[in-house]
Amino acid sequence: MTAPTADGGWEVVLDPPRVAVVDAVTRAIAEDVLPLGDLTAGLVPSSRRATVDVVSRAAGVVAGQACAVEAFTQIDPGLEVVWHLPDGSSVSPGSVVATIEGPLRSILTAERTALNFLGHLSGVATLTRSFVDAVHVANPATRVLDTRKTTPGLRALEKAAVRAGGGVNHRGSLSEAVLVKDNHLGGMTITEAVSRARAQWPGRMIEVECDRLDQVSEAAGAGANVIMLDNMGPGAVSEAVAAVRAVGSNALIEVSGGVTLASAPALAAAGADLLSAGALTHSAPVLDLGLDLRI
Repeated sequence: MTAPTADGGWEVVLDPPRVAVVDAVTRAIAEDVLPLGDLTAGLVPSSRRATVDVVSRAAGVVAGQACAVEAFTQIDPGLEVVWHLPDGSSVSPGSVVATIEGPLRSILTAERTALNFLGHLSGVATLTRSFVDAVHVANPATRVLDTRKTTPGLRALEKAAVRAGGGVNHRGSLSEAVLVKDNHLGGMTITEAVSRARAQWPGRMIEVECDRLDQVSEAAGAGANVIMLDNMGPGAVSEAVAAVRAVGSNALIEVSGGVTLASAPALAAAGADLLSAGALTHSAPVLDLGLDLRI
């Protein structure tokens, strides 16, 4: 997601859409406090105020600020939340990410929801940054993309976390672009699919998934904007890049399927413009963050 800047350029917007944040946090709080509220926090005297810090227990990249702030605010609009390290910031063990001040009851009730979002989304950003750093060494021009393999209901949040980690978003929904995969070709050729897509959705990105070099050449000749190489190794990627350029196509080359931290550098060095990895969102370990009460 990008937005125009005052100087006519573009900047990456790290925050997810506000509506997605409110919806996700509202649902998360409901499953945590219904039907009777926070029974244990109710034992704390209502007059007790406190100051707590959100502290990282491990190295990583922060993401999920909007969700954490929303969690504290929905529980108690009177809580004061000061964020020290915005999304995209690198953290190390002991880094203080944010400080919250106000009624201790409210802080304790919001704690787990806020940390759940922060831990998960920071984990996505951290894994993404690892991929970006590994790829950059091999080929600075290669970009790391996510996929639609996201947690149902949290796609906008997870894709924002990918941006915080330095990655780039692939299509966010089936309406954003045309992606012709093997199952779509059951009743038509690649050339027919690209032609129909161009006629029905002019201006939309058209991408074709290929697992053979003859398909790569056909997709390039048909005018696909992006050619996805499915489960191809570095050698095959190099051949595919050459085949695309041989027909005079400027299509971007995306490599997908089983892309790992170990394999990503070689794939980038082979000439891939884009590397997409579902692992960024479906397999990212949670970043350990905690809430420390100041004595």
